[in-house]
Amino acid sequence: MRTLIIASVTAIALAASAPAPAHAAGCLKGAVVGGVAGHLAHHGVLGAVGGCAVGHHMASKKQAAQQAQYQNSNR
Repeated sequence: MRTLIIASVTAIALAASAPAPAHAAGCLKGAVVGGVAGHLAHHGVLGAVGGCAVGHHMASKKQAAQQAQYQNSNR
């Protein structure tokens, strides 16, 4: 449980220190999910870091898809 708390606090601190909030999209949710999954495998911090990276990647893909859909609908 302590590892999950440390992972969550680390993810929040990293997201808060980002220069622009848009770059943290998906990181917090991914870090929480990854931290829980990592905690179950006894690697909470590693899971949180990986979850943050995956969450950010998925949020970027979603944003790009939404922008493409918006551009196609305005033609």
